[in-house]
Amino acid sequence: MSNMLQPDLIFRNARIIDGTGSPSTTGDLAISGDRLLDLGEIGNLHGEQEIDIEGRVVCPGFVDTHTHDDRVLLTDPDLNCKVSQGVTTVVTGNCGISLAPLKMQGRPPAPLDLLGRHPDEFFHGFADYLKALDDDPPSLNAICQVGHTTLRASVMDSYDRPATSDEIGKMEDMLEKSLEAGSCGMSTGLFYPPARSAPTGEVIALAGILHAHGALHTTHMRDEGDRITESLEETFSIGSDSQVPIVISHHKCSGTSCHGRSVETLAMIDRARMKQPLGLDAYPYTAGSTVLDANRHLRAEKVLITWSEPMPDAAGRDLSAIAAEMGVTEQDAVEALIPGGGIFFMMDEKDVRRILAYPQTMIGSDGLPSDMHPHPRLWGTFPRVLGHYARDVGLFSLEEAVRKMTSLPAACFGIKDRGVLKPGNFADLVVFDPGTINDSSTYENSIQPARGIHQVMVNGQ
Repeated sequence: MSNMLQPDLIFRNARIIDGTGSPSTTGDLAISGDRLLDLGEIGNLHGEQEIDIEGRVVCPGFVDTHTHDDRVLLTDPDLNCKVSQGVTTVVTGNCGISLAPLKMQGRPPAPLDLLGRHPDEFFHGFADYLKALDDDPPSLNAICQVGHTTLRASVMDSYDRPATSDEIGKMEDMLEKSLEAGSCGMSTGLFYPPARSAPTGEVIALAGILHAHGALHTTHMRDEGDRITESLEETFSIGSDSQVPIVISHHKCSGTSCHGRSVETLAMIDRARMKQPLGLDAYPYTAGSTVLDANRHLRAEKVLITWSEPMPDAAGRDLSAIAAEMGVTEQDAVEALIPGGGIFFMMDEKDVRRILAYPQTMIGSDGLPSDMHPHPRLWGTFPRVLGHYARDVGLFSLEEAVRKMTSLPAACFGIKDRGVLKPGNFADLVVFDPGTINDSSTYENSIQPARGIHQVMVNGQ
């Protein structure tokens, strides 16, 4: 500890969870400027302000590894939906979609339209997007990826085919410039129509640029249902062929026919991790949420509508009730609701728990802040893991839950000086009550801040 600096703030009587997974300790924590000065037994140190937190937990701020916050970082920089649950860093540009670099005419294709429905809402260059964030900084830290679908939309006149060598060359150039500007990597959304026709080789070619820059690749895989093992093999091959670290986004086993297969998929991931750098994230719910299409509802036990351009009043309602009211099939109702989005109940609780408990699983909300009636994960993901799954269910210790949200993603995404409580690191902190922390957000009433979060600091503020 340096006695040269006077603490601006000291938290007294804390249960300190440092983010490494080690057992918690008790003590104090001193902050000077935007950095941690000291923690534990800090002797006679006195701060300009001191707060007795009465045995509550203080831990590193949470890293939301999977977000679609690209636009709200600019339009709603307070980001209450994230800060209120302890998130201090978000990873954007997931599932192949990012706000930059995009040059196109007309409405962007779904799911790009989750970020904006007019090309003027996007940025031609990644540097332009990052400058906009620097000029009007949001309340938390952001790590931004380039979306493969965004690149395709910029250079291709149709998406139902592989990119030509000339188009791949243009995408490589755009990706190179984006990485030089400060992007951390590239995501794919091979599950979605605009990227579905992209062969593995197209992704590997672009991943070669990632390798040259020491960047990473995150993926919404081609299939999370019946062909999940083939999709995993494709993902592994992209990483090994290009020598690029991979993160599997929102790992799940979708559809009744796929329930229970997490035993198989996690064993595959375990074997692959012995040969290549590989991470994964998950959210703590049995329902996912994305754009409506003609067939996705067929695999779901239930669908709630989150937004619909033709029928705004449908938001928050059950698809089956809407279809019955219209006197049509659910298929016809979906067609009438598009463009729109939904919450799809498709996973089994045993798989969710098994994937969450896997030691390498990070926590990512995958929330969609533009939805009129969003999935509860937008406001509730991190408190739900800490309250419901760690404390109430006993799926893992509180220290392990915090590790999955802090040091594990910080190491995976190369986030320096964050994710662990130690002197010299940035003062990204959460103070919460371990006895009361929980999500308040429900499928019926999803825009609800969590319970039990007492203080959130980003860079000492």
